[in-house]
Amino acid sequence: QVQLVESGGGLVQAGGSLRLSCAGSGRTFRNFGMGWFRQAPGKEREFVAGIAWHGGSTTYTDSVKGRFTISRDDAKNTVYLQMNSLKLEDTAVYYCAAARNPYSELLAAQSTYNNWGQGTQVTVSS
Repeated sequence: QVQLVESGGGLVQAGGSLRLSCAGSGRTFRNFGMGWFRQAPGKEREFVAGIAWHGGSTTYTDSVKGRFTISRDDAKNTVYLQMNSLKLEDTAVYYCAAARNPYSELLAAQSTYNNWGQGTQVTVSS
């Protein structure tokens, strides 16, 4: 098991940027895929971005492509989500997640993950 703690959320104007961090403890991130998900009020949790265990492959939901970037620093056991050109519809609670099994490649599937952080609120205002 790994404990995940997100940080970096907050209130930002549309067009602005935020950088989310997800720090892990209890188990190394190395060899495990990592993902970011979000849940807006009244909606189901959805996949945002994922990064493979080796860091050489990333995947994004269509609505954030070109605006968000996921990265990882295994030495720090930390995953990041750089969010640029934020839109009102990006408002949500953002969660990071660690894969259940090492070397997982199905990064967009929630079933891939069994460790979740508590979430950090991102609010984009007009």
